[in-house]
Amino acid sequence: MPRRPPEFAIVPVRVKPGASRTRVGGCYDGPNGPALIAAVQSPAVDGRATESARRAVAQALGVPASTVQLRTGAAARDKLFTVLDPPADLTDRINALRDGTS
Repeated sequence: MPRRPPEFAIVPVRVKPGASRTRVGGCYDGPNGPALIAAVQSPAVDGRATESARRAVAQALGVPASTVQLRTGAAARDKLFTVLDPPADLTDRINALRDGTS
């Protein structure tokens, strides 16, 4: 029986390092389309802001951090994260965070 490839979703994220507090919410019209904004306290040094953003996005979406992986944008503010085995309502969760209704 052939293995089915894992399901995944791509989430565009705009990272704002050096924020006074970590929060996820709002929308940024970035190069990858409407992106979720992740403001993180970590500085943009040695991937710390990226890792903080990955964990913050996972928490905000209500998925395990281990299922969120960086796809592109390691050294950029505009990133694409992959969510493995996303919940059925992931798009609704993302839209609520972008719209500020969560």
